[in-house]
Amino acid sequence: MNILKFKHYIPVVLAALCLSSCVDTVLLPDDKTVDEDFWKTKSDVSSMVMGAYQSMCSSNVIKSLIVWGDFRSDELVPVTSLSTSNATVNALTQIDAVNVETTNAFAAWAPIYKVINNCNIVLDRAESVMSVDPSYTQGDYLSDRSQMLALRALCYFYLVRNFRDVPYSGHAYMKSSEEMNIPQVNPDSILNVCIADLKEAELNALDPTSYNDWRSKGLINRDAIDAILADIYLWRASVLHSASDYQECVNYCDKVIASKQANHQPQRGELTTKEYPLADGDEAYNDLFIDQNAEESIFELQFDGNSNSNLGLTEMFSTYNDKNSATTGFVRASSIFGSRGSGAAVFSQNGDYRVLEDCYNVLTDASSYDVRKMIATESWNIGNPVNVTAGQKRSARLVSNGVSQNYIFYRLSDVMLMKAEAMTQLAADDNDIILREAFNLVQAVNSRSIYEGSLSSDSLRWASYNTKTNMETLVLNERLRELCFEGKRWYDLMRYNYRHVEGIDYSTTLYNQEQQGKNFVNNYTNMLNLVVRKYTSGAQAAAAKMRTEPYLYMPVIQSEIDVNSNLRQNPAYSSNDEYEKNY
Repeated sequence: MNILKFKHYIPVVLAALCLSSCVDTVLLPDDKTVDEDFWKTKSDVSSMVMGAYQSMCSSNVIKSLIVWGDFRSDELVPVTSLSTSNATVNALTQIDAVNVETTNAFAAWAPIYKVINNCNIVLDRAESVMSVDPSYTQGDYLSDRSQMLALRALCYFYLVRNFRDVPYSGHAYMKSSEEMNIPQVNPDSILNVCIADLKEAELNALDPTSYNDWRSKGLINRDAIDAILADIYLWRASVLHSASDYQECVNYCDKVIASKQANHQPQRGELTTKEYPLADGDEAYNDLFIDQNAEESIFELQFDGNSNSNLGLTEMFSTYNDKNSATTGFVRASSIFGSRGSGAAVFSQNGDYRVLEDCYNVLTDASSYDVRKMIATESWNIGNPVNVTAGQKRSARLVSNGVSQNYIFYRLSDVMLMKAEAMTQLAADDNDIILREAFNLVQAVNSRSIYEGSLSSDSLRWASYNTKTNMETLVLNERLRELCFEGKRWYDLMRYNYRHVEGIDYSTTLYNQEQQGKNFVNNYTNMLNLVVRKYTSGAQAAAAKMRTEPYLYMPVIQSEIDVNSNLRQNPAYSSNDEYEKNY
């Protein structure tokens, strides 16, 4: 790939927000450096903006995103052959057993708060540079501010979806002596702030056509902001059963789709312009995960494989324990990705290229499969996936050194399916024209991945999905097929759960609800059944352990509570009897 990566920017020592009684002095430059010798030039600001993005690239962040978004769902299982003396293996084993301790490594939110604090530093300091460096213009500042507001909002959105009740700070912590005993805030308040920040960011956002290199996908532009807004509105609509929020989701999805359509550059030889600029199934893997920064991509973290290598991704999916000889990552795809053509499997369509591109050896009958998506170094490059036999084409995969594989947050098919999900919920009844429009979006995503020769017999049929219930299931299933292992599934399942339960109160913390004597809402049985279908044994016991809403979220890691007297533990984890107290 001939693209510029983060390594070309001036390296800086960045501040970190670790929610403890004071800031970690090891990570902070001293106050004199920050306030007197820095923030003098446009390049100072640029390096800090790039530094905020790069802090999101840390292996701890990427591994957390995979565990939070994929591993907690039905997609992934732990590799059972690994030693439980390994801290990561132990943490994953706890999560898999739904027996998460408050010392679990993946309950740490500090890596995300580090990104937030880096954004806050830019937001606090960048404006003053205009008065000392005339080359740093108002337009430059507004563009930088837009990106940092959006990146901060994205981080808080991840925290809300994984911890629910979290501390909020828009203040930059620069001094090691600063006290940081911040209490948690209810999720509704934080989402409101995120929406307001994103709407401000949209006003001065980078145009999606501002760059024709990696920056068109590596910097948060207007399309990325609109995608985040659509995602937040879809989440909140599902929790609150809000028709107005579903409509806002549709509106922002429409903005992204229209932008992608308007900016589509027809490839040489393209005879007709596609309704949606999605690569054909036999080209999509190469475009998205090998060439990277594809036309259909919206926002992805950039890795160069040198000073900035995506170790988190490879350690989870490919090779974890050394840089050359390891043969497995920490996790594998569950058995639901096997048995192609079976109605119970993820891929019931034989002609779907994604069957082959997502996992290795899925045509064999196994209990789990190595993840292939983002790990394989080449596409299948085969004309007809229907005729592929078991054991064919086990291509080379990434090892844990020199990994330049980007991490995608949003792409067009994701947005199209978000819109389909929202429209399904907006439909007044079965056979509503809105349902047909939602179906058409799903069909467009699905059909681009189906071998052309099998479309007539191996495609979705409207007659099978013309009810709200069937369309909801179709969208959920298509998102799994299209976006597996991309950090989406657990949140899809949580939205599915919230839509089917009553009495959720997002305006107060779980701790306060417990203090008020409120009973926690039971989770939706159908959602729990999906989550636990990956287990070869003990599925119902696992489902019983996540019976109520608090169990959808991670605990607050004990080390944070020890130093911050204002933090309150998620009630699901506050006693040794945690699996008996809420149901």
